[in-house]
Amino acid sequence: MYLKEITKEEFTNYAKNSPYRTFMQTVEIGKLRELNGWTAYYLGLYEDKTLLGATLLVGKKRHFNKYEFYAPRGPLVDYNNQSHLTTFLKLLTNFVKKHHGYVLRIDPYVINKERDGKGEIIEGGLDNSNIIKNIESTGFKLLPLAQREQVSWMYVLDLKDKTEESILKNMKPNTRNTIRKTLKNGIEIIELEKKDLKEFYKIMEETGKRKGFAIRNLKYFENMYDLFKPKDEIKYLITKLDLTKHINLLEEEKKEKEQEKANLKEAKYNDGKRKSLTDAINGLNKRIKEAETLKEKHGNIITLSGSMFIMTDPEIIYLSSGNYEEFMMYNSQYLIQWEMIKYAIEHNFAKYNFYGIPATFDKNDKDYGIYEFKTGFNGYVEELIGEFIIKTSKVYYLIELLHKIRS
Repeated sequence: MYLKEITKEEFTNYAKNSPYRTFMQTVEIGKLRELNGWTAYYLGLYEDKTLLGATLLVGKKRHFNKYEFYAPRGPLVDYNNQSHLTTFLKLLTNFVKKHHGYVLRIDPYVINKERDGKGEIIEGGLDNSNIIKNIESTGFKLLPLAQREQVSWMYVLDLKDKTEESILKNMKPNTRNTIRKTLKNGIEIIELEKKDLKEFYKIMEETGKRKGFAIRNLKYFENMYDLFKPKDEIKYLITKLDLTKHINLLEEEKKEKEQEKANLKEAKYNDGKRKSLTDAINGLNKRIKEAETLKEKHGNIITLSGSMFIMTDPEIIYLSSGNYEEFMMYNSQYLIQWEMIKYAIEHNFAKYNFYGIPATFDKNDKDYGIYEFKTGFNGYVEELIGEFIIKTSKVYYLIELLHKIRS
């Protein structure tokens, strides 16, 4: 077996048929990295003239004319074939050494152990511990969770042979009821064009400040649009609410409740129903007042939230999102998820990936709310095998020290 550079077309054709395919192993991500100062290589593992594996590999000069190399969510190879896997990794390591690399990082899109919706390991389920051992046998070291660039724990919804009705029925009651309520609010979902991405970025900025995390710059979102939109593999969605229409809908619902209450006979057996309707009317009055207050403060049209989706067969990934805290009571993110799940079913995607979740499943974790929101759709947890590095130069430790000092 041998390694050689291949064309972008050869790489793309191989990647399309790989069970480990993801948007990170695409020519588009190679181009994105190049816009940020990396060099992109497309490499193939061959036996005779048969292509057995392929990867996007990117390299960037750091210090002392040495390069960091990274195969994002790669390489793509048969991970159950130890010979192919270990040979590919050894040849990639040699390639990195020849190109003045001081480190090679990989983070395969490979499941570690099969888990259920609560994150519990399924007895007798998929277990790829042997793949981790095979990777480590070539000199790679598994990085701790906190040091990994990409998420290792995700929440996923299986869409194979599913219908909208079956998915909705299988959701947790609170999530299903919330979606039904949002459908009555008059919220509008709008897909943004590139010229409108500043509106999405503004949402992300507000969310990042509130939650204390760094966000990518506007140029990143614009570049992603330019790269993935030609193949219709990206969507930026925002939600807006026309408060006048919203108030009218609430008033109509209130009238219906009042009429229903008025039609009740004065019999004792209607006391429970009457109280329930009275509570509902009071709740509607409260919501009408809240909406009128928001209208006075912000005007008639308010933007609620925004989300970014990557759609690379066989999955749709819910990659980034944000919302305005003041408008969170409208639960517009539930509506966006439901609309994209329906889109995924209609366009025959096998999987809907809610993406990153905390690995602890601890209710005291600061990010537990993210996990709780996603579990309402009643999918399952996917744990990837993680990120691995191999040091290919003695200057590795010095460069890492310089990075820590800079940080």
